[in-house]
Amino acid sequence: MLNNPSVVYGLLGSLGAGLATTIGALPIFFIKRVTEKVQGAMLGFGAGVMLAATSFSLIIPGIEAATSATGNNVTAALIVAIGILLGGAFLWFTHRNFPHEHFIKGSEGNQPSNLARVWLFILAIALHNFPEGLAVGVGFASGEVSQGLTLAAGIGLQNIPEGMVVALSLIAERYSKLYALWIVLLTGLVEPFGGLIGAGVVSLAKPLIPWGLSFAAGAMLFVISDEIIPESHRLGYEKQGTIGLMLGFVLMMLLDVVLG
Repeated sequence: MLNNPSVVYGLLGSLGAGLATTIGALPIFFIKRVTEKVQGAMLGFGAGVMLAATSFSLIIPGIEAATSATGNNVTAALIVAIGILLGGAFLWFTHRNFPHEHFIKGSEGNQPSNLARVWLFILAIALHNFPEGLAVGVGFASGEVSQGLTLAAGIGLQNIPEGMVVALSLIAERYSKLYALWIVLLTGLVEPFGGLIGAGVVSLAKPLIPWGLSFAAGAMLFVISDEIIPESHRLGYEKQGTIGLMLGFVLMMLLDVVLG
């Protein structure tokens, strides 16, 4: 599978996007704290970037690929619609059945008592990062390197503030800075795993491209609506989160135009 350039690009692109999370965590060694208002804006920014990436780099190319394959706009729209719903259903299933914990929202999924809270948190971030890596992998495997690069750049961009927020949350739970950095690195490495799966599956069968793009879009939409936007609003700074979302959306839109 690694003999396929698309798979290699998908793996490397998702790895780069995942490592951006660690880059975002590095400022914890130089700053003492980030205000809750800024954290809300940063999370909103990440949501905006992901929302634009879902729209311009997954759904629209997915519709175009389905239209090219079927020659029928209605059939193409149905394929993408079903793919989006399947992606959302997959994330809903994993969130419901895999134990994980958010520092603000608390526990979700089946909660075994023998798992330390930090590992539940790691599982939560892993469930968050997997669809991002999947999207990058599918983007590269679709045959358009520029599309994969746009997704990798956009997701890497939103991973930077996310990495800082995750690290600060860990430090607030009295973990050391080095340990927090290690956990952030570990969670970021979930993305190349998703990238390898996405690129590998789509590369094996080109007709799966619209399905892969729309499935990744649905998974991303679930994460945006179920986790990131509520987290950006959780402390009462909804306007800051909304402004961050709009700025992130516009920046990712421009990035898509420039790189696409």
